[in-house]
Amino acid sequence: MHADIHHQLHQLHAAELHRAAAAAAPRVPGPALRIQLGWRLVELGLRLATPAHRPVTLAA
Repeated sequence: MHADIHHQLHQLHAAELHRAAAAAAPRVPGPALRIQLGWRLVELGLRLATPAHRPVTLAA
């Protein structure tokens, strides 16, 4: 097989695989939402780990 034809077939197949993977992948929230959720989980963990008489304050 000629190298140019082989390269074109490879590109077509790779593009097809990328489309299939994108269609099958679940949608995830954006990075800003994940960051906010992460900080909320950190705050929750600190609240659970801190005694009741010491309030938790985060400066974020």
